[in-house]
Amino acid sequence: MSDESAATLQPSIDLKDPAVAAVLTWFIPGLGQWYQGRRAKAALFFVCIMGLFSYGVYLGGNREVGWGRSVYYAFNREDQRWHFFGQAFVGLPTMPAVIQAVRVSNNRDVWWGGFMAPPRLENPGQFVDASGLPTLRDLHRKLARYFELATTFTFVAGLLNILAIYDAFAGPFVPIPKQHAPQKKSSAKAIA
Repeated sequence: MSDESAATLQPSIDLKDPAVAAVLTWFIPGLGQWYQGRRAKAALFFVCIMGLFSYGVYLGGNREVGWGRSVYYAFNREDQRWHFFGQAFVGLPTMPAVIQAVRVSNNRDVWWGGFMAPPRLENPGQFVDASGLPTLRDLHRKLARYFELATTFTFVAGLLNILAIYDAFAGPFVPIPKQHAPQKKSSAKAIA
């Protein structure tokens, strides 16, 4: 089979502008695939990634400490938060954490009842507000293992969206059919 005939066997998918699709998928999981016309895959990515992220946000809070406490941006502080780099790949759903971090760094009160706000520091005088945000120690004590599960779920959702971003940019993986090589004829010696 020639290279030309093998190329015609592969399905053709119009990826439109792959860079735009990748950025759209970063904003909202599956949005780039929707833009490309791959609606089933877009729905699958959105439901799976956002479901995992939403469940992690739910696990990372309660009425006492507030909701969404496992997703927060807190760098240049004593409690470095490296998990947010993975969580940020979910895109716009993590934007409240960035907004809250900016408000906290400017010593302003947080919005939305502390949703995705970084915990206050242990030292009094450093970000003490009227909202009574818990410290990181309080979050671990009051949420127990759910805080770590929530962090893991939201982090994995971000990592999965990296795969969705790659899919939007490079298209689906389609295996190339093996070319049929001519078989060697075995020479059988006649038994005399």
